[in-house]
Amino acid sequence: MSNADIRGRFVWHELMTTDTDAAAAFYSKVVPWKTQDSGMPSYTLWMAGKTQVGGLTGLPPGGADTSTPPHWIVYVATENVDATVAEAERLGGKVLKSATDIPNMGRYAVLADPQGATFAVYTPPDNAPEDGGSLSTGSGGFSWHELATTDYNAALDFYIELFGWEKGDAHDMGAMGTYQLVNHEGAQVAGIYNLQAPSTPAHWLSYVQVPDVTKATNAAKAAGARILNGPMEVPGGSWITMMMDPQGGAFAVVEPPGAKAEKPAAKRGRGKAKADEPVEASQTEAAVAANADNASETADAEPVSKAPRKSPKKKAKKAPAKKAAKKAAGKAAAKKAPAKKAPAKKAAKKAAKKAAKKAPAKKAPAKKAAKKAAKKVAKKAAKRGKAKRR
Repeated sequence: MSNADIRGRFVWHELMTTDTDAAAAFYSKVVPWKTQDSGMPSYTLWMAGKTQVGGLTGLPPGGADTSTPPHWIVYVATENVDATVAEAERLGGKVLKSATDIPNMGRYAVLADPQGATFAVYTPPDNAPEDGGSLSTGSGGFSWHELATTDYNAALDFYIELFGWEKGDAHDMGAMGTYQLVNHEGAQVAGIYNLQAPSTPAHWLSYVQVPDVTKATNAAKAAGARILNGPMEVPGGSWITMMMDPQGGAFAVVEPPGAKAEKPAAKRGRGKAKADEPVEASQTEAAVAANADNASETADAEPVSKAPRKSPKKKAKKAPAKKAAKKAAGKAAAKKAPAKKAPAKKAAKKAAKKAAKKAPAKKAPAKKAAKKAAKKVAKKAAKRGKAKRR
């Protein structure tokens, strides 16, 4: 890949700080980095796995730089550092460090855009690997950049001219103004917006990708960082936290979309009942709205099979039929049953009365006859007893 093909790519990130040892210990706790000796004096490499993602060096002692606070600086690739420096000056930028060679590493310069944000330009050596440098989207890589400035439109024009960047979509943030996306070769690479506090200088902010923004934020806070904002979800589903390291260097961490939705299920475990699982924990309001629209369209569309629509109709017909049948049967039974049962009851009562009348009539003579016979027997027995005694 030629140097002309790398123009406009973010290829390096460097932390300049007052305590390199403390910074090395801090970042190793917060983001998935390790440090490695660069082979150059007073310069340490940030490593994400086996990939070099940036550098760490101390602020130069003495002189005007003693008032410079710790900060991160982004490096943007260009095919010719000297030509880019001249173009930046023509467009209103300033040269903070003239074009300088790094033995066997290439050539760089440090600039400030017309609004005052600092950045560096870099041309790799001719024998550099042909990956050209790019945004790293893996864990530990710098996956996003933001420019907070005083005039986002003017800043965008400057960088478009200098690096061939493209104007992307703009998003209205309400009271916070417009968030202007920047594209490079068709891909979104950065955002630009206006500062809300006039006293804050224009600056670039770089985002390091992490697997868990909450863990990174907690680790940073425990290690002495100052949390500026977050964790919070941003449009697109990513989660971010902006912070300052213990020495004062500003940076941000970002968790890619989707990871938040998977965490609750992972923490609870797969053995839990389904009722504990979120139905669609990962759905945004837009997704819910889309699902609602899809549901409306499905209801209005013809079904694949007609069976589901027929069964409700059959049930609707059967229900009234059953009610009607029960009602009709009830009425018929109510009309017929009383007509037949009433005479039967009356007849039974009448027969019972007759039987009651007859029964006493029959039973009364029987009782009298029994009593009369008993008396006769008793008299006869008495006469016989008398006769024997004589």
